[in-house]
Amino acid sequence: MWLRSLRLLLLLFSGLQADVQEKEVRAMVGSNVNLTCIYPEKNSFDLSDLFVYWQISVPGQQETVVAYYLSGNSSTGHHDDHYRHRARLSLEGMKQGDFSLLLSNVTPQDAQKFKCLVFRKSLGPMEILQVVITLNVAANYSMPVVSIPSAPSQDKELTFTCTSTNGYPRPNVYWINKTDNSLLDEALQNNTVSLNERGLYDVVSILKIQWSPNVNVGCCIENVLLHQNLTVSSQTEMLTGTKDSITEKPTETHEERNRALFSVLAILALAVAVAVATGWMCRSRCPGRSGTGTRRARETACDENSPPEMWTGLL
Repeated sequence: MWLRSLRLLLLLFSGLQADVQEKEVRAMVGSNVNLTCIYPEKNSFDLSDLFVYWQISVPGQQETVVAYYLSGNSSTGHHDDHYRHRARLSLEGMKQGDFSLLLSNVTPQDAQKFKCLVFRKSLGPMEILQVVITLNVAANYSMPVVSIPSAPSQDKELTFTCTSTNGYPRPNVYWINKTDNSLLDEALQNNTVSLNERGLYDVVSILKIQWSPNVNVGCCIENVLLHQNLTVSSQTEMLTGTKDSITEKPTETHEERNRALFSVLAILALAVAVAVATGWMCRSRCPGRSGTGTRRARETACDENSPPEMWTGLL
């Protein structure tokens, strides 16, 4: 009943309109934004003489009252639960002619056309101010992730998938031939754009192209409102092979290099151990150093049991 009375009051006042000011404002999802509605002439106002309304106008639908102040009230009010505790008018500001609306924690659903209406009761009542503000809402898309095909399909096609999430508004998606930075035909791609539980857009784009050597494509996610282009290359120069078989170029890891080094060291250690053991055996079988035999005699005794090359450099 109260809502119906408020709409009838707005209809009654609409016959006397002030000049309309129109503006555009941009806000990021989750931020706070001030929708400015200020009386153009310096003036002070008596709150008991004012009717102030903030509403959303949607063509073909009834206006949604976001916040209001009625003459004689000590506080402002709300009619839509979506804006309760988020839309605020300042009583002190209105006394100075500032009827701006502070909107907190902006959501994608706030991308609307807001209308500020101010009436003075003592003049009829008469509308003294009307401001229309188009609120554009934006959110950054995540950096695209491009999947690289490991092998072509049977019909010799390569399939690339590009994903990006949590952006607003709806994006434009392009695939680029990184060889010459030309745009690929949109007919080669299939895009799926959907709203998630946060009211933001997720996008998945699938590109299918014929195989060719040294393929390198890039996926571009464009946010027109933010003048932002996020582009990621497929980096397919890491793929080598023929038309019938594509394999990933082997890349030696740090762990593999360590294993190879340890193997070499183990072989060297084993060789040294064998040499030392063999030398010890030879010395145990040769005449002792304390005997009267000469070095040559000891060498001759060793030579009787082992080939000379086994002992070169040991004595």
